[in-house]
Amino acid sequence: MRYPALARPLTLGPVVLRNRVVSAPMERNYCTPDGEMTRAYIDYLAARAEGGAALVFSEASYVRADGRGRARQAGVAEDRHIPGLAAMAAAVHEHGAKAGVELNHGGRTVRSRVSGLPPVAPSAVPCPPAGGDMPAVLGGEEVHDLVECYGKAARRCREAGVDVLSVHAAHGYLVHQFLSPLTNLRTDEFADPMRFLDLVLAAVRNAAPELCVGIRISAFEGVPGGLDAARTLELVRAARLELIDFIDVSAGNYEAAQWMVQPGEWPPGILAEHAEPYRTLGLPVGVAGRISDPQVAEEVVARGRADFVSVARALHADPRWPRRVLAGEPFRPCIACNVCIDSLHGGAPVPCSVNPDVGAPEPRRSGTARPSSRHGPSGGGVVVVGGGPAGLETARLAAGRGLKVRLLEREDSLGGRFRLAAALHCNPGHHRVLDWYAGELDRLGVEVRTGVAADAAVLASLRPDAVVLATGRAPRLPEVEGAGPPHVAEIAEWLREGGEPPEQCTIWGADQAAMAVADHIAVHGGRVQIIAARETLAPEVGPRARMLPVARLAENPAVRILLGRRVVRVGTDHLVVRGPAGREEIAAPGPVLVSQEPAPGPERPRWLPANTGTPFRLVGEAAGVPNSLGAVLRDAVSVAGAFPAEIG
Repeated sequence: MRYPALARPLTLGPVVLRNRVVSAPMERNYCTPDGEMTRAYIDYLAARAEGGAALVFSEASYVRADGRGRARQAGVAEDRHIPGLAAMAAAVHEHGAKAGVELNHGGRTVRSRVSGLPPVAPSAVPCPPAGGDMPAVLGGEEVHDLVECYGKAARRCREAGVDVLSVHAAHGYLVHQFLSPLTNLRTDEFADPMRFLDLVLAAVRNAAPELCVGIRISAFEGVPGGLDAARTLELVRAARLELIDFIDVSAGNYEAAQWMVQPGEWPPGILAEHAEPYRTLGLPVGVAGRISDPQVAEEVVARGRADFVSVARALHADPRWPRRVLAGEPFRPCIACNVCIDSLHGGAPVPCSVNPDVGAPEPRRSGTARPSSRHGPSGGGVVVVGGGPAGLETARLAAGRGLKVRLLEREDSLGGRFRLAAALHCNPGHHRVLDWYAGELDRLGVEVRTGVAADAAVLASLRPDAVVLATGRAPRLPEVEGAGPPHVAEIAEWLREGGEPPEQCTIWGADQAAMAVADHIAVHGGRVQIIAARETLAPEVGPRARMLPVARLAENPAVRILLGRRVVRVGTDHLVVRGPAGREEIAAPGPVLVSQEPAPGPERPRWLPANTGTPFRLVGEAAGVPNSLGAVLRDAVSVAGAFPAEIG
């Protein structure tokens, strides 16, 4: 077996896990506004159990209504939540996994406009990243009342048939707020940072004595004046450890959110070194933190740094990640783009950039594509024109439905503009998606022809039963005086040339592509200025996608950011702009790289013969879908689903 350490069973108190992979708690906005489990959410969790996870957690579930941080967060605050919990536990058990719930109260991170109630906390310390509502200070009796709420929540989980409870003492939520000197300014009995946690653990243990009980901690807060690794270990060592069966190690708080959900630039397993010291406490230890690489997961367990791995985003991307990893099979990779987490705050079901099956009120079914010979070699099958993500997913799904598929790509490599993005500094894991697609198309028998530009003659020779155009949209330069070669280049075309980053350049635009290219050039030592009419960088993506690149650009003295300025003319070494100071001339040595909305393409390209009776479909950007990986893959699911009806 390739990963023997991951495959070994593990005893956590009264339960035995079938392997060392835990589907970690991850909020998803899949519940009702009243915190009840939906059928779609139960099916989602059951899929992770069927996919091989040994223990499947739902998510951080609020123990009292004023602790609800999301509009569709799971609740364990009332008895009406029990039936949904029971259905979830039964569905998970059906596939041989244990069912877990994480008990939580948001404290100062709660927004009153979400919960409908004023937030409460140990002290009057607001949380600006979460909205900045000033929390009411909990009185002593109120704290004891909250302790009882944790116990009642544990009782509900026990009655529902849940196997494992985890008390959330991490990520800046209520228990963590009592632990931290930044948020616990009290002078009463709860000035002792351990008092609240110990009472909560006792209440949970008393309410569910036969269940497995653990805690999730942040190994450090990651902010000045907060808990560091040494102090956190000291506090946990002083906790009533006899009441618990495991410790699950994460990191960060809302002011250091990059440690809660790590960016793709950071290495997998980054928190393993911080989990290892907790093994000296005599309890099984788990660790989170970009556990997306199975070799890293195996090393974490095999080398004794942790006893199990807590995996969230990788199982969001592929619910069968554990089963596939243990069988040595390829899996759909998480690229840590953090679209899932950035989408959480909007209240809609959380999607995934690489997995189009998740994020809809009713799950889409792209499914596992399997080779088939339904369509014999004499038929023309489906011809997919364009090898970007939309074309790759369409080809994969069509082949998985038993159709003969041929894919044409005019460039020498697959991937389209996504391949170009994968070469940039802030996207080190993006290539894994393209590698996976290449393997899938090979496994499914898709005939891939690169370096072939589709035209009428090529199509006639292939005699397809259906044609799918996944050709994207053509890049364009702005209609501004002087905006043309050789001084001005469209950013994707410049990337295709594959040259070394210039010593100095101007980026004309402020979208995600402009931000990423500017960051890449600056990281490699170039002097960059960004000029755009927009007022912010990459506003179309979420805060975690922007966090590291924007910070680097802002802090780099070789980078100049000039927003709110519209370019009206391009000279050989300067730009004329209109901005806050009126009309001004700005020096622009080096190339000017433009990133702006591509031109819309024709509904039917000229080279595609008309009136042939061959159905054709547009997919992805060619169909006007926004330029995001998740959006074009979801469109591919819709398009591929129509093939059997169209082709017969």
